[in-house]
Amino acid sequence: MTRSAHRTRRSRRLAGAGAVAVLTLGGCSASGPDASRDAAGDGPTGTVTVFAAASLQESFTTLGERFEKEHPGTEVTFNFGGSDALAAGIDNGAPADVFAAASAKTMALVADRGRTAGSPSTFARNRLQIATVPGNPHGIDSLGDLTASGLKVVLCDATVPCGAAARTALKAAGVGLTPVSYEQDVKSALTKVELKEADAAVVYRTDVRAAGDKVEGVEFPESAEAVNDCPIALLDDAPNPSAAKAFMALVKSPEGRKVLDDAGFLRP
Repeated sequence: MTRSAHRTRRSRRLAGAGAVAVLTLGGCSASGPDASRDAAGDGPTGTVTVFAAASLQESFTTLGERFEKEHPGTEVTFNFGGSDALAAGIDNGAPADVFAAASAKTMALVADRGRTAGSPSTFARNRLQIATVPGNPHGIDSLGDLTASGLKVVLCDATVPCGAAARTALKAAGVGLTPVSYEQDVKSALTKVELKEADAAVVYRTDVRAAGDKVEGVEFPESAEAVNDCPIALLDDAPNPSAAKAFMALVKSPEGRKVLDDAGFLRP
C-alpha cells in the first residue's frame, strides 16, 4: 500500500451523522481478547478508531503516525468532522474507541448517555480568529468590520463548537452578522476563504495556522470570551480499549502537548 493510499484510508472527513455510521461500519476494527496486545503481551496492537473534531485533523494525524511508529502492529484510523455529527454517529452505534470533541458541550452529548468509560478529560483549549484572504484586502481588524456592505462572511453552523463559539464572540462584541453560508465544520468554513469564495470566516486559530499562507489571521479581543475546551474520552464499548488508552496517553503526554502547542492549541 502506498503512503498516500494509507493516508486516505486513515483520515476521513465526514458530512454528517449518517456518514459517520456508514464509513465506520465499513471499516475494520480490532476485536477479541488479544486484539490490543502484541504477541509478547507487552504493548498495544491492532486498530484504534478515533472520532475527532475537524480542528484536530493535523495534530492528531501527526500523533497517529507517531503512535504507529512507537507501537509496531498498530494502526490508527480517524473520522474527522463536525463534533455534533461525530457524537450523533457514536450515539447511533458507530463503533469507535476514542472520541475527541471540540467542546465540552458536544462531549456531553455522548457522556451524558453513558457512552464513555469514565469521565472525559480536557487535553487542550482552542480560541477563534478571523480568517481573511491573503493580504487582508478589505482591512478587517475586528468583528464589527465583518458587517461591511458587500463583504462575504461564512460561519460554522451553530450546532458545531466553532459556530457556537463564534455566536458567543459576536454577542460579546455586540455585532449582528448574517453570513452568506453556515458550514458543517471549521475546515469547510476555512476552505471557502482559501478558495476565495468568501472574504472572511470566523474559525479557530489552529486552522488558520494549518492553512499557512492560504489565509491571513486576525485576532480580536472577544475571542477570549469564547474559548473552547477540547475533551477526550474512551468509549464504553471500545473494540480496542487497551490500545485506545495508550493513544490517549500519547495525546496527553509531553510529546503530545508539544504537537498541540505547535498547532496553536492552548494548554488546559
